[in-house]
Formats: sequence, structure tokens, C-alpha cells
Amino acid sequence: MSQLLDDVKSKAQTWLDSPAIDQETKAEVKALLAKPDSKELIDNFYKDLEFGTGGLRGVMGAGSNCMNKYTVGVATQGLANYLNKTFPGKATKVAIAYDSRNNSEFFADVVAGVFSANGMQVYMFENLRPTPLLSFAMRYLQCDSGVVITASHNPKEYNGYKAYWTGGAQVVPPHDVNIIKEVNAITSFEQVKFKPVLANIHTIGEEVEKAYFEEVRKIIPNHDIIAKHKDIPLVYSSLHGAGITMVPATLQEIGFTNLHVVAEQDEPDGDFPTVKSPNPEEQSAMEMVIQKGKAVGATMVMATDPDTDRVGIGVRKADGEFILLNGNQAFSLMMYFILKNLKETRNTYIAKTIVTSELVDAMAAKLGVECYNTLTGFKYIAELMGKLEGKKTFVAAGEESYGYMAGDFVRDKDAVSACAFFAAMAASATDQGKSLYDWLIDMYVEFGFYKEALLNVTKKGQQGEQEIKAMMEKFRSNPPVEITGSRVVRLLDYKILKEKDLLTGKETTLDFPQSDVLQFYLENGTKVSVRPSGTEPKIKFYMAVNAPLASTADFPAVNKALDERIAAIEAYLKTI
Repeated sequence: MSQLLDDVKSKAQTWLDSPAIDQETKAEVKALLAKPDSKELIDNFYKDLEFGTGGLRGVMGAGSNCMNKYTVGVATQGLANYLNKTFPGKATKVAIAYDSRNNSEFFADVVAGVFSANGMQVYMFENLRPTPLLSFAMRYLQCDSGVVITASHNPKEYNGYKAYWTGGAQVVPPHDVNIIKEVNAITSFEQVKFKPVLANIHTIGEEVEKAYFEEVRKIIPNHDIIAKHKDIPLVYSSLHGAGITMVPATLQEIGFTNLHVVAEQDEPDGDFPTVKSPNPEEQSAMEMVIQKGKAVGATMVMATDPDTDRVGIGVRKADGEFILLNGNQAFSLMMYFILKNLKETRNTYIAKTIVTSELVDAMAAKLGVECYNTLTGFKYIAELMGKLEGKKTFVAAGEESYGYMAGDFVRDKDAVSACAFFAAMAASATDQGKSLYDWLIDMYVEFGFYKEALLNVTKKGQQGEQEIKAMMEKFRSNPPVEITGSRVVRLLDYKILKEKDLLTGKETTLDFPQSDVLQFYLENGTKVSVRPSGTEPKIKFYMAVNAPLASTADFPAVNKALDERIAAIEAYLKTI
């Protein structure tokens, strides 16, 4: 511990010694050094921010492990250096967007300044915009790279930096590794070109949004049904994020006329004053949109996270109460709707992540559409789309963490078009005299009742990071033989890229990039996956169970049985 403390103090001193660091930041560093408790100093300086599944993300503050002008500047200079080496002699073009978080606009200006100072043509939205629009703008403007300033659904103390590559997808290997090498090669803040060249910075015009709206219109099916049921009551909340700039307009563009916006949450605000956390995966974040839904008799309610790449959905049951769909249920329903209405299945495919419901795999297999699985993170889905472009027809993709994408005009999860798609689904269900909740049960009867749950264990700071590593090592060195009385029959380790059949001993190689993920398949059909989060100080346990559902009448009993299986698995995991 003493060596670690000496190291972080030395690192902090380099910030104090740098002529590039402003006096306000230096005062913050001095205050950290003066504190008797060194935990915050260590957390802020014990490492440099690294690219994870979502890019650069951290608590805002002074230090190498925090989001601030200097870490953002170094990251951008490293990316600029890599772009110049990758595209020598080219007039490089980059696009920038930002969300409603505190300092997002400031960080976006820093990024624009560094890129412009490195001779690049910078295209920047005049105001906050959803993340998916950055991906679309990159493709529309044919940019070589892009950056979104956001920490997605993290708590208000966080901000982040998502880097994109040609084609509008987030960076993947080898580019992420190569960018980090360039970042690490920067040895002083004086090497960062912070002074902007204003002539190189351009505003992205309205034509980009108009083109986006047109693409959304193309992918939405059954426009005649929407016209017939355009007045179904829908409720939307932006949770103080960027979604307010585009979601209502998109719903209106495709014909819906009875949209109610939660006014208390429509003002962009990085403090997110009406929610504990701006994460639509959490029930507490959905409370106000459900209240509004009950008040207006809504068919469906929707809420998006601050950068509008994820959406939470609530559907009304016959008794007037709302049920919140988790990401697996919502994506499965979307696939149920899309695949059932797909006119051409030859040479088509959908995509999902390895921790997303296998109900989607089952539906795709039965309906004759290929389903690809990728590592967690939409960047891997986008990478797959790039590899298959011109060879197979992409239909849709999604992941359990509330991210969905229909159509290939955006190469990232897109809550704007997803809201439009779910609204179209609600209209189609209404046309059948049903609700989306009815569709959910119908889907389970036809394809099997699959149920999933997620257990997050938070471990903050340097100590927490070590604890998470120790937990993963324990699972690898001493994997469970059985879980809740059912034998583990298959073990998949994405770090060593091996799958082992524990009944026969046979080993096969996994065709994936390396990732710190373990999956255990049990004899009774249960799947348990474990991985450290790439963007948050958490270790994640994904639990998945399934059973046949013979009829709608059997739903309560089978649902209870599956809940009990999940509860038993969760209790077991909490003892580890």
C-alpha cells in the first residue's frame, strides 16, 4: 500500500509541475494530497482511464483516472495521432456529439479544439443530440472517426468518451488497442494541441436529422395500421437527457398523434433531479412515466437514458397496471414482431450478444433466420455487420441491457428508432384487439418461456477492482460442479477461448475475440454468465432459465416456478 501511495503522489506531482494544467485543477490536486484519508487520491490517480466496452468513462474530477479536460485532451490527441498515421495525406473528417451530462458540452468543445488543431475537419452538432445520431451523421457525412461525450446511464458523477471509427461503429480491436498505444505515447500535456482552429470546426445542419427521419420511416412496417390507430395514448420521458430533442419528433413523423411527454423530466439536466439514477433498467427511474401512463390511460410508456441509446418500455395489462419489460423481453418481443412479418428470410440475419436471451435464438431457428451471437457491447454487433455487408441482409439486433437496432443506417444501439418501432408494435397489437403484454404470453406459448435476471455486485475504486479480479480468478481455478442441484455440463471461457463439455471432456475453440467472460450451462437448461462490467465498477451475473408453456392459463404457475429457480441461483451466487 505504501508503494502504491508513493506512486500516486508522484503522479499527482507531475500534474502540479505541468505548465499546461490550469490553476483551478492544480488546487484540486493539492486538496487531494492534503487529505488525511488517501483513498480519493488513490482512486483518482492509481491508473489511467482505459477504453472498455463503451470507451472512456469515469468520475469527473482531477486526476489521471478521472474525466477532465486533460484526460479528454490526451485521449483525443492520441486518437488524432492514430488517425493521421492511418490516413496519411487525407483530409480527415470527424464528427462530435454530446448529451445532457454536466460538462458534456465543455468536453465536446475540448475534443473539437484538439481535432481542429491537428488539421482535421470537425463536424459538431450545435446542441445536445442522441448518440445514435452521431453514428448516422458519420455515415451521412462520410467521416473517418467520431466522438460522443456521454456516460450513458451511469450516475451523475460520471461522464465519458465514446470513440467511433469509419462506418459509424464504435472502435474495436485492433483500433482501440492502437489508439491506447498512441495515448500512452503522450508523455506530457504540452504535447496536446488544445488551441482550436475555428476555421476547421463546422456545424452539422438540419439535413442530417431529416435524412435520419426518412430512414426511420422506411423501416417501420404497417403504416396503414399506424394511421388507423394513430391516436393510441403513448407516454414518453427523456429522463432529463438528449432524447427530448428527437424522440417526440420521430413518433410524430411516423404518424402518432397522442403522445404525452413527462414535463417534469423533459428539461436536459446533468443532475437528473427527479431520479435516483437516469437508468431505464431501474424501476425507480420509470416511476414518473408509469404515473403519467396511468393518468392518461396509455397503451405503452417509454423512457430513454441520457444519451438516448437505451430505452425502457412499460406495457399495460388488462387490469390497467403496467409491467416493465426487461431488455430480454423487449428485444424478444421486437424479434417476434419482426420475424413474424418478415417477407424474405433467405440470406437474412439478426444479431445479439452472448448474454442476451436464447429465446431469440430459438425463434430465429424456428422461423428460418440466422442468428449471430457476439461479445457484450454493440460495437461487436456493428463489427459483424461490417463483415457481412454485401453478403447477407441485416434485419435487426439487440442486447439485454435495453439496446436495440432495426435497420442498418445506424451502427449503434438506437433508442430513437426503437421508440418508433415499439410504438408501431403497440399499434399492431391494438389492431388485433390485444396488448403487447398479450403478445408476450403468446410468444412464450409458441417458442418457450425464457426468463432472465441480472445480479450486479458493485466494487468501487482500486480495492474493488482487485476484488473483482479475485472473484473471476476463483471461478476459473475452482469452477462450480453444480448450481442449485443441477450439474454444470458445459463451461465456456472467453478469456482462453475454450468451450469444455464436462460430460465428455471434449474441448473446442471459441471463435470470438478474447474477453473476461465465463458461462456455465446446467443440465436443466439453465445458463449462468459472469463478467466484469467494461464501463462500471461492477461484476455482473446473468441468470437464464426456461421451461415450456403449454397455454396462457399455465403462465402464473410456470412464471412462479422460474422465479423460484432464479431466486435459488441468486442466493447461491451471493454466497461466493
